[in-house]
Amino acid sequence: QVQLVESGGGLVQPGGSLRLSCAASGLTLRYARIGWFRQAPGKEREGVSCISMTYNTYYADSVKGRFSISRDNAKNTIYLQMNSLKPEDTAVYYCAVVPQISTTCGLIRNEYAYWGQGTQVTVSS
Repeated sequence: QVQLVESGGGLVQPGGSLRLSCAASGLTLRYARIGWFRQAPGKEREGVSCISMTYNTYYADSVKGRFSISRDNAKNTIYLQMNSLKPEDTAVYYCAVVPQISTTCGLIRNEYAYWGQGTQVTVSS
């Protein structure tokens, strides 16, 4: 049974930083594409960033230069380092997995087969 568990969310002031983690069980992330998505109240779930098996990455324009995705294959965990946070980054953040070997990644939501339960990120003064 595949399980993804996000952690690291919380309340942070504008300009602050958070690091989200996504730990997987029942699935080896080494050979998968992993993405981070977020959903703000009343809005569609949107892609934030993804990373491929070969460490190729992709970022949404709204987070480019501020967020960084990484993976630790030994820990079977994915991270999302979020810096210079803005109030508009407030959302529930989800990690998701495409269990396919690929050297590229993208943020097409329907391609992702497994999802975590989400972690709340609130950016407010």
